[in-house]
Amino acid sequence: MNPSIGTKTELLKSLVVSTGPCSRNPHKSGSYQCKMPLDLTSRKFLLLPMNYGGTQARARAKNVFRKYSTSAKMAESLTYKDAGVDIDAGSELVRRIAKMAPGIGGFGGLFPLGDSYLVAGTDGVGTKLKLAFETGIHETIGIDLVAMSVNDIVTSGAKPLFFLDYFATSHLDVDLAEKVVKGIVDGCQQADCALLGGETAEMPDFYAEGEYDISGFAVGIVKKDSVIDGKDIVAGDVLIGLLSSGVHSNGFSLVRRVLARSDLSLTDQLPGEAVTVGEALMAPTVIYVNQVLNLINKGGIKGIAHITGGGFTDNIPRVFPKGLGATIYGDSWVVPPLFKWIQKVGNIEDSEMRRTFNMGIGMVLVVSPEAALRILGDNEITAYRIGDVVNGEGVRYC
Repeated sequence: MNPSIGTKTELLKSLVVSTGPCSRNPHKSGSYQCKMPLDLTSRKFLLLPMNYGGTQARARAKNVFRKYSTSAKMAESLTYKDAGVDIDAGSELVRRIAKMAPGIGGFGGLFPLGDSYLVAGTDGVGTKLKLAFETGIHETIGIDLVAMSVNDIVTSGAKPLFFLDYFATSHLDVDLAEKVVKGIVDGCQQADCALLGGETAEMPDFYAEGEYDISGFAVGIVKKDSVIDGKDIVAGDVLIGLLSSGVHSNGFSLVRRVLARSDLSLTDQLPGEAVTVGEALMAPTVIYVNQVLNLINKGGIKGIAHITGGGFTDNIPRVFPKGLGATIYGDSWVVPPLFKWIQKVGNIEDSEMRRTFNMGIGMVLVVSPEAALRILGDNEITAYRIGDVVNGEGVRYC
């Protein structure tokens, strides 16, 4: 492949710039402590008494990621699998590949280089592209592309060095491609990395008229003695959540099923928000690189999970040593109206929402209790204590 983006036009070339419930026994009254927020503004927490259980605990558990009431006429509950995405099949493929290439399965791949590791990641933006075609919003899809890869490699503590892209279409529309690449440039600037090159592939009859596909590849670097790998995580460590901008770039096959069921169009106002449905769904993925690296430099960060496909349920356990799991406090942050609307219209079960979407939290840091106090006390950081590390594998919702 040609390493230059500008293989077909100088216009594109000019854009390439550097730059347990809370307990193992969920039904046993008085068997656990929950640290729940007094309010989301102060981000301070109340330690509940040991006898806080029984009816109160079950009532609170029922309110986690509250499902909106649906009429008896509501269609059956939608699932990600019904929409065509089988997370379990994807996990099985990873398991089989791991037999052929041992060591894979993290958010990024590490390659030794002297006293450092190169950390590489690759991703696309999935069927969010379908909404880009429908809304005509192409200027920010490149930001999504960069975000999906650089957010993965920063979970190892790596600073992104450079990014490569792949843009494929049946017939090259230079003006449209320019918009997409401009978004990639913007994303690289946000991540403080270089857009090093890429490939523009024109493949007649392969894509529908006006459509395209994109993928991206990021490489970063981290000192071997500074790798964030989760091995020092222990029970009692704290989960800190960083807010997302919306759905980000996962779950759009299910989102599009919800849209088909809804009586709203992409140009209608989203209930509870001052933006249209299309604008809310196309909000670009947050690039967490600078924020996370700054927090790592202050110490106490033991593990980092990028909340993508698989949601909380599948992504958070990826950073834990064997034998450990997480308790998530469902009302420790405000779930954005967009997710509430998706769940209501799709009549989607709580467990399906948690395993498909980020629910308003795009990155989770596993930190020491001391680091948690420092982060939550920093008025320049919007972060929430969303849970704790516990003994016993899996994710529990409290």
